[in-house]
Amino acid sequence: MNTRGDNCEPHRPAHPRIFTMCEAGKSDHHSAERCVDFPVSVVLPAGGTGERTGLQTPKQFCTFLGRPLISYTIQAFESMPWIQSIVVAVAKENMDLMTDIIQRFKHRKVRAVPGGSTRHRSICNGVLALGEEERPAVGRPKVVIIHDAVRPFVEEDFLCKIAMAAKEQGAAGAIRPLVSTVIATTSEGYLDHSLERAKYRASEMPQGFTYDVISQAYQRCSESDFEFGTECLHLALQYCGTNAKLIEGPPTLWKVTYKRDLAAAESIIKETLSRSACVITGGLAEAVNLADALRKAVGALDMELDIVPDLMGDNARCLLKEWNFIQVSVSHSCLSEVEAILVALEAENRALLHPVVVIWVHFSRTDELPVSERAPTAITELASTAKHRNILIYGIQLKQSKHWERSASRVAEIASALIRERSPALVGQLLQA
Repeated sequence: MNTRGDNCEPHRPAHPRIFTMCEAGKSDHHSAERCVDFPVSVVLPAGGTGERTGLQTPKQFCTFLGRPLISYTIQAFESMPWIQSIVVAVAKENMDLMTDIIQRFKHRKVRAVPGGSTRHRSICNGVLALGEEERPAVGRPKVVIIHDAVRPFVEEDFLCKIAMAAKEQGAAGAIRPLVSTVIATTSEGYLDHSLERAKYRASEMPQGFTYDVISQAYQRCSESDFEFGTECLHLALQYCGTNAKLIEGPPTLWKVTYKRDLAAAESIIKETLSRSACVITGGLAEAVNLADALRKAVGALDMELDIVPDLMGDNARCLLKEWNFIQVSVSHSCLSEVEAILVALEAENRALLHPVVVIWVHFSRTDELPVSERAPTAITELASTAKHRNILIYGIQLKQSKHWERSASRVAEIASALIRERSPALVGQLLQA
């Protein structure tokens, strides 16, 4: 009888906010960092062959949007500053491939170790590697998070809950309601009995353990556990007497299991990229007013905006959270503000994961001269250079008028379309609103 939740979530989440803590404006990015004040490391077992996908390539190495699936999962954990290290356990024949992925996408907290012939053997190898950490600056963790390499949608606030509960209880795990009824069959293939669905839950990932609990559990478990077991929480209970705290997780915990799931993950990521942006105002009153008007207008377009004066200090968290930026410039046609965004994005390696959209909105007063003749050429040249770094730059010129709300709505429509479509044909153009 199997009650794990691999296949019991037919309805995929519409818009998980991947690689971030929560939806824009609904959570403080630093709250998890404040509450998790102890060392936490992650083990990602990735030694599977991907038989159920029907593909020759193991699903964790399948590529969409120019990036392997496992790299999305790694990036989700790397974006959380309180995660100190990540160990990926892969089959020996895939060690070179994993090393190449780490180097190519500049993963900073990750190292690969040889996995085992079964899931538990791979996890055990990862846990042992954490106890033998080669980097002096990274000591043995207090808590170990175990997560599937093929569950790319990780929410930071939920992971914080798992880490805190694991520290307090010794073990903690994610659960989800069962969608389908679970039945037991006889050896002849007939119905034996069914379970009352309301009393049971599907065991999911992530799961968290203190290092001592999970390492001792693997030291004490049997060969049969290594060969046939899948549930880490059961090992903690059976061999350490640690009863895990179970926490209901969000619907975004679903796992890429079948070929169709790869297409679903790609679709979710594409749509997620177009649902939010950060507006940078420079702190000028006119720019702030325009940003507020834009925020109201894009609400009708099912999009959210963060508004910040700059990307300095605490506002720099937007560089880790957003994939789209709108720079509002008032009373001048200088592109230095856009250039500053490009420098900040390059420092964070943000454009390695997905194309980043940067929209320059030049807001001119009625008494000003039109945008200089140099501006269209300058933005084209800047966009041409940035495009090689996977950053797409567009421009919108807006003149002050009596129909303020209509103008803001027009800018919102254009910006939303540019972010959604990411059209190469319009890169570097200065559009009129």
